[in-house]
Amino acid sequence: MRGSPTDRRPTTRRRRLRGTAVAAAPAVLMLPLLGAAPPESQSSSASARLQGAFAAAAAEYQVPRSVLLGVSYLQSRWDAHGGSPSVTGGYGPMHLTDARTALAEAPHHSEGAEDPRGDDSRPPLRPEADLPEYAELPPRLRTLPQAAELTGLPTESLRTDAEANVAGGAALLAAAQRELGREPSADPADWYGAVARFSGADDRATAAAYANEVFAVIRDGAHRVTDAGQRVTLPAEPRLAPDTGQLTLAGLRGAAAAGTECPRTVSCEWIPAPYEEFGAKDYGNHDLADRPASQSIRYIVVHDTEATWDTTLKLVQDPTYVSWHYSLRSTDGHIAQHVKNKDVAWHAGNWYVNAKSIGLEHEGFLASPDAWYTEAMYRTSARLVKYLAAKYRVPLDRQHILGHDTVPGPTTATIPGMHTDPGPYWDWRHYFELLGRPFGPTAGQNSRLVTILPDYADNRPEFTGCVSGGQPCAVHGSSAVRLYSEPDTAAPLIKDIGLRPDGSPSTIDVNDLGSRVSTGQQYAVAERRGAWTAIWYLGQKAWFHNPAAQPTAVGATGLVVTPRKDLAEVPVYGRAYPEKEAYPTDVPAQAVSPLPYKLLKGQRYVVGDRLKGEYYYAVSFDTSGHRVVRGDDVYYEIQFGHRVAFVRAADVRVLPAI
Repeated sequence: MRGSPTDRRPTTRRRRLRGTAVAAAPAVLMLPLLGAAPPESQSSSASARLQGAFAAAAAEYQVPRSVLLGVSYLQSRWDAHGGSPSVTGGYGPMHLTDARTALAEAPHHSEGAEDPRGDDSRPPLRPEADLPEYAELPPRLRTLPQAAELTGLPTESLRTDAEANVAGGAALLAAAQRELGREPSADPADWYGAVARFSGADDRATAAAYANEVFAVIRDGAHRVTDAGQRVTLPAEPRLAPDTGQLTLAGLRGAAAAGTECPRTVSCEWIPAPYEEFGAKDYGNHDLADRPASQSIRYIVVHDTEATWDTTLKLVQDPTYVSWHYSLRSTDGHIAQHVKNKDVAWHAGNWYVNAKSIGLEHEGFLASPDAWYTEAMYRTSARLVKYLAAKYRVPLDRQHILGHDTVPGPTTATIPGMHTDPGPYWDWRHYFELLGRPFGPTAGQNSRLVTILPDYADNRPEFTGCVSGGQPCAVHGSSAVRLYSEPDTAAPLIKDIGLRPDGSPSTIDVNDLGSRVSTGQQYAVAERRGAWTAIWYLGQKAWFHNPAAQPTAVGATGLVVTPRKDLAEVPVYGRAYPEKEAYPTDVPAQAVSPLPYKLLKGQRYVVGDRLKGEYYYAVSFDTSGHRVVRGDDVYYEIQFGHRVAFVRAADVRVLPAI
């Protein structure tokens, strides 16, 4: 998280958002029926055990099996994650939370020290670490100890044994039903209130959104093979109509939804980031604007918080800190909006992107591979992004739905400090399935373009840097694919002169983006040799393993740019600013400074967008001096490395990739 314009802001002590790992639950979206399946070599008896565990727990605690399966799917998609906790300390298929244990065991991690505003018309803003954490855990983060009391099972078993975990979840649902004064029932429709209570939400809207999502899963049905190779099935019940009136018995508070900009199918609360003036003409923590009337919104940026939910809310309400538009909670998918979408938040480390984007912070930790993101949060996030994309006409692709890790450094000096969240463990493939834009082949095997598309569960590259001492990160499914200088895993990795001007090699550190690509990104093919494919990447030919039997990329179609015929190379930019002549006399002209990379003759890069140069001048609390400067220079956004970049249209030719 964090990111914005040369004459501004005395430095004030600020805090950098960072934290530790701890949770899980959901809200309402179309359900893909098939998840990524590990190899089918897993035994049928293993599958029968987990399916049988749901049946046995349902019978023992008198909870309808479909309700138990639906809740578990929305928490974890029935995965056990090897007993590792989610980002909020939830364990097992039922996501039973024990955040105290998870926090005690989680490694601490830090990212690059970027300026979240990313605007060189103002002094850099570099928040410092000062992170309050939970003094007392809320009930939603300690459901596992409660399940231990109800079942008599050891807490360790509830954390590590999937069958015990399912029993614990059933006991919690049965207890919630009793607390509502209702008898056990074989009819799933009678369990709406208990499911809402199970979410752990303390407000009616979030609890209702969670329950609605669970019952949508039950109506649609689902089946998939889990991360442990166990096939689980939830038969569809399309006519199921739950008794939503039960929620009135739950005694939950009403959330302050007035003023939020969210779809009606999610729970959304207004917790504003302060726009305040303080100190010697200093102010924070965002800039007022009038988007999209004044300037278009072209990007949605996906971040993770690197902190717990409570810490995240404390920081965004600090006028001396930075800002983003929305925060998403892991346990139940709850959304808090902090900045109006018409205004510019400081989140992406690049002022051009900030001025044209909406930032979403997801509760999570990029360098904790086993601290998994919950299905509840994925689904709620997808609903929000679909809504925002439709409202502001943002294309649903990886050139416009950006990870913070794909936002370019605006200048050469900023490249090493740019943030790398949400990291290699964010499941872009599943996320775009939920967005209704699944990735897949659009051309044949010998196409001139490819879309990176590894199987998330089976793609398990090695990383270091998750814990101190350079120890390997836990092996985990990933969206990332590693690049080599030759078609050989023993060959050196691709170099990134922006990250390492001395020409030293890239590493497999979890934050080193110099030699990897990610699911959904598209690149032009440079060469093929057997099971290897080379793409053009950062001005180099970069190889990745792409066997036909288990491809890591599929054929694609689209447009590419290449240098004009009379040019041997063209500059690459981290922002699309106007030419000097476009600036009025009262706005300092911003440098159109190239990055250290070159787009070389004969190379091709996929086009993401065509746009005119634009700059939002906003350096004071008084908005009367704010200006949107538009130029005549045209740029193309391209997928140049792991991050996107820009080239001037006057320097390149646009060609179909055929």
